Amino acid sequence: MKKIFIHLALMIVAAIAIGWLAMLWLDSWTRHGETISVPAVRSLAYDRAVDMLTAEGLKGIVADSVYDNRTQPGTVIEQNPKAGTIVKEGREVYLTINAFSPKMVTLPSLSDISLRQARSILEGLEIHNIVERRVPSDFKDLVLSVRYKGSRLHPGARVPVNATIELEVGQGMPEISLSDSTAENGADEEEAVEHLDLFD
Repeated sequence: MKKIFIHLALMIVAAIAIGWLAMLWLDSWTRHGETISVPAVRSLAYDRAVDMLTAEGLKGIVADSVYDNRTQPGTVIEQNPKAGTIVKEGREVYLTINAFSPKMVTLPSLSDISLRQARSILEGLEIHNIVERRVPSDFKDLVLSVRYKGSRLHPGARVPVNATIELEVGQGMPEISLSDSTAENGADEEEAVEHLDLFD
């Protein structure tokens, strides 16, 4: 019986020792207590931002790009994690940069649809520079053609999102007011009466 208790005690001591060693190894492997505050790299050039992150033991990764003509190409627009976040060494910091050229989009068919619908489609493609040019047509507000820099575009054409798209839109038939119509009818009646008087 005594030997059994001794073996149990040794097993408990061994388990405690193994657990303690495992905790030490885990702390070492996860660099427990070693943290870094993410530096602010927004508004910096991409190369400069990556150098700064590397110097802090972090990795700068391009996650996305957007185009803003008000910002220098290659500039960091956003970062994740944000500046001041406490992370472990080696953590990846995802960067959104300003693209060197605007995004290109493919235009669908925009002819023979209403002006409102065409505008909605273009804005959905992030094209906001839209101008209208009225042309003779029986159908008011019907898009007849699409142009970019003077050239007519066909479905499938690719243009930058900052392009100025010109829509040729039908101006419709001129409206005739009721008063004009009444006046014309009255004039016709007077002419008919005068014509009859000639034969009296």
